[in-house]
Amino acid sequence: MVRLILVCAALGLLGCQPTPPEPITFVTPTAPRMLDPRLASDAASERVNALLYASLVTLDEQGRPQPGMATWRQIDPKRYRVTLVPDRRPFADGTRPSANDVAATYRSVLAPALGSPHASALGHIDVIQVRDATTVDFVLSRADPQFPSRLTVGIVPQRAIAGDEPIARPVGSGAFDLLERNDDGGLLLERRRDGQRVRLLPTADPTMRVLKLLRGEAQLLQNDLPAELYGYLAEIDGVTIREAPGITFAYLGFNLEDPALRHPEIRRAIAHAIDREAIIRHLFDGRARPAESVLRPTHWAGAPDLTAYPYDPDRARTLLATAGYSGDRPLRLTYKTSTDPFRLRIAHVFQQQLADVGIELTISSYDWGTFFGDIKAGRFQLYSLSWVGVNTPDILRYAFHSDSRPPAGANRGRYRSAAVDRLIEQAEQLAPRYAAPLYRAAQRQIHDDLVYVPLWYETNVSASRGLTGYTPAFDGSYLALDQVEPDDVH
Repeated sequence: MVRLILVCAALGLLGCQPTPPEPITFVTPTAPRMLDPRLASDAASERVNALLYASLVTLDEQGRPQPGMATWRQIDPKRYRVTLVPDRRPFADGTRPSANDVAATYRSVLAPALGSPHASALGHIDVIQVRDATTVDFVLSRADPQFPSRLTVGIVPQRAIAGDEPIARPVGSGAFDLLERNDDGGLLLERRRDGQRVRLLPTADPTMRVLKLLRGEAQLLQNDLPAELYGYLAEIDGVTIREAPGITFAYLGFNLEDPALRHPEIRRAIAHAIDREAIIRHLFDGRARPAESVLRPTHWAGAPDLTAYPYDPDRARTLLATAGYSGDRPLRLTYKTSTDPFRLRIAHVFQQQLADVGIELTISSYDWGTFFGDIKAGRFQLYSLSWVGVNTPDILRYAFHSDSRPPAGANRGRYRSAAVDRLIEQAEQLAPRYAAPLYRAAQRQIHDDLVYVPLWYETNVSASRGLTGYTPAFDGSYLALDQVEPDDVH
């Protein structure tokens, strides 16, 4: 590119422009739904927004806050002062993020009309004060020693905020700018430091993603492949497979208001009937590890001492018999899942394992929108989902507090526990050092109550061809795209 620019200058060709680098095509299982960090709630949107928008704070692998585009200090128990760093990246239009942009972003998140999914975790912000061009004070209605870890929303320009409407076109200060958005949800991004373009190409079918990689139509894919496809790719010359331990937490959810599943012995029978190790070994080819809680054990609020419900079909049959079920009177349940082929394979394994102890499981699969709508509405007995990229203990309030039943939160099983509510509320008032034991106690109670069957943390796996510099992140993010290069670049 430098040589081309010099030639153009020497020849005096006014219309000569350097040719943009060929895009790197990253084939993804789903398209982002919302390119507005204030409103995004699905994993694909969160990952793309992290490329387009910078945030005040980032979280490390243990969930601890680190400076992003700002630093902070606590003025008093209810006041935090946030100061933008001098070397913060400008917005894509060249203007530099200011305190007014920060204030406008967070005020809009708190506005009920916008309906931001982040509002509940930030609802105790009482006043946002702009002190000068780079300084903002957040005044809280209650003390919150963990407040900096909540400042992870991408900052949008004040001028782009129009009432309760989503941002019309992303103008962030992240590492990438958006050039195109296609009708199929595909995106063309441009890396701002060097002009390298990256095309995100959504392709739901895992086999088609692999074929696109092998045919040269894509250079990168990540996650959501059956184990045999990873094994197949690993044998192909020129394909690089990289793995990193992940925090995507899979679980089997119960409707605790269901006449059968509200009984703990039924839930325990199901837990003892599921052979997680066999599923990890055969379906994931070892690319997952057993989990006991949504927060991983190494998180600062994690609970590493939880005891697993072991695979024990005899114990499962005994529990079912105690509840009045037998071969003559089997327990019949319905399990809802998406139409994703790999998730359907897992569902059929569940069906087989539960049948072995006397539970007849009917599988009902739906397109993602219908499936997820049913789960939020409580129209299910059993289902399985994953929490993706969870990195703060706020998830415990969002998923398990009695006040978080949909639509107020994601307590989809309709769990109620005064003890868990109290532990979460007390922990939220304390510094991490003192909050951690309370969060662990809450997770222990949730685990004992068997609100869900914890399954596994899925390993992050990438497959690339003709690239260097890409390693999957612990949270499955796409941030490594800032470092990836075509391997012919020297």
